[in-house]
Formats: sequence, structure tokens, C-alpha cells
Amino acid sequence: MVKEALDHDAAKRAGQDVIIAEARALDALAAALAGPLGTPFAAACAAIAGASGRAIVTGMGKSGHVARKIAATLSSTGRPAQFVHPGEASHGDLGMITRDDVVLALSRSGEVTELTDIIYHCRRLRIPLIAMTFKPDSTLASASDIVLTLPDCGEASDDAPAPTTSTTMSMALGDAIAVALLKSKGFNAAHFKEIHPGGTLGAALKHVGDIMRHHVPMVSSQTGVRETLAAMTDGLIGCVAVVEKGALIGIVTDGDLRRRLTPDMFDRTAADLMTANPRVITSDASLADAIAVLNELKITVLFVVENGAPIGVVHMHDLLSAGVR
Repeated sequence: MVKEALDHDAAKRAGQDVIIAEARALDALAAALAGPLGTPFAAACAAIAGASGRAIVTGMGKSGHVARKIAATLSSTGRPAQFVHPGEASHGDLGMITRDDVVLALSRSGEVTELTDIIYHCRRLRIPLIAMTFKPDSTLASASDIVLTLPDCGEASDDAPAPTTSTTMSMALGDAIAVALLKSKGFNAAHFKEIHPGGTLGAALKHVGDIMRHHVPMVSSQTGVRETLAAMTDGLIGCVAVVEKGALIGIVTDGDLRRRLTPDMFDRTAADLMTANPRVITSDASLADAIAVLNELKITVLFVVENGAPIGVVHMHDLLSAGVR
């Protein structure tokens, strides 16, 4: 089999044309949302928010792939959702769709035969049905309670009009629904963390208090250098907190000891060696905030304080072990 040589310039031009076409389509979608699409969009969001069950998202072919992504996005932002394949629905999976649910069905043409049983099921049980389609006069649109009609901007290629621009627009509208819903219910980073505990993203959303070390090596400002060094060794973090009347006033690190290594060093006190007013963090700060401070100052340890008193320590190694990068 002879491989054809790829014209790199032609490939780049084709790629640019596709991106430009899809960007224009998204502009048209935004304009539609500011106009005639706005009212049904708000109604769709209200229907999904008001359902006591789940948002069932369905579609066939490429619309099905987009539907899966929309269901996943809704679930990850606090709105329980599930994708149901139209073909499988006709062979028993209709039982997944209950009277408490709301159904969002995607179809470019609105004339997908495989959606027939889901449409009938929704009509029979009076389950709210939302259509996302480019054809407002289609069978799907006619059978639906709410119709989200996207502006038909064609596809990215006239030569082989595979779903490209249309799927981009459908996915964007799905994202718009998800974000509108999360904003309406006050869904925030704390809620997001609860359902994203794994991976780098979940780690970055954890709080310092979740991983901090509770043992804090401490000395007073008048503690001698020998005792300060012993406390630092016992603490196993390469530094010690200098505390007066319960408040953190300074920090002595391995580096402080090395930089001030003189014949009379052991006649001095922690106050003579410490760095005053060190940078600190609170237990409710995110791990992402902690690592940002450590990187900014090029240090490896932060003391965690509450009302000025040290209550814990967070080390760069702890952050890396938790998965924060």
C-alpha cells in the first residue's frame, strides 16, 4: 500500500478553517441564547433543577457521545445524571428512566428512529422531555415539552458533512446548562471537592488542615542554641517554631544555623538566629494555595496558625504525596 504525502500547508489551512467555522457557530449560539433560545434554555434549566430524580441524557451516534459528556458534566457539578443509550433503552433500559427524572434528548435532525421508544416512554409516564436539536419542526421537537433549537450553521466540511460544528455547539450548550445549574444552587469549590476526591484536581481542592502535621516543634525566644537544635532534630522537618506567649514570632531553620555558624554560636539564643515574622498559612487554605506560597518563597515548610498560634506544619513532601503539583 502506497502512502500519500501530506501537504502540510493545506492541512494547516484546513485546520484553521475548521476552528474559524466552529468559533463562528459558537458566536451564533451565544447570540441565539441572548435572543429566542434564552426562554427555553431557562425553562430547561428549571426543569432539570426541579426534578427530584436524575437528568437522563440520551442521543444516538455522535449525539450520543455528546450526551455522555453532558451527563458526566452534570454529575460532576452536583446534578445527578445518567446517559441512557436509545438502542439499549428499547431492550430493557427504559426501566432506568423513572417518573421522577427529566430527559434531555439530543438529535441534530430530530428524526432518529432509535429515540422513538424513549419519547413514547416519556409521554406515557409524563416525564418531562427536553429536546436539543437543530430542527424545530422535527418529530423529536414536536413531542417534547421544551425545545432547545440551535442555529444551523452547517458542518465544518461540505465535502464530508460529518458532525463537527453541530457537536461542538451541542456540547457547549450542555456546558452552559451545567454551569447555569451549579451557579443557581450555589455549588462551589468545597462541593466540587467532595465529589472529586481523586487525582491532582481533587488534591488541589483539599485544605491544609486535611494533611498538615499536628506535631509542631517549638522553642521560646530565649531557648539556647543547643536546645533549639535538639528540638529541630526531634521535629524531623528541618526547622523549629519560635513562640512567645503562645504566638509564633519566628522560625529557625537548618539554613539559619549554617549561615550563622561561628565559634560563639552555642552561647546565643533562638532569638539571635531566627527569621522573624515568617510566612504562615491557615488550616482552611487550599493545598493549591500552600504550594503556591512555597514555590513563591522557595521554601519547603509552612507553619499553620490559628489566631497567631502554631497548630500544625505543612511540608512540601506532604503536598507532593497528596498529589498536588
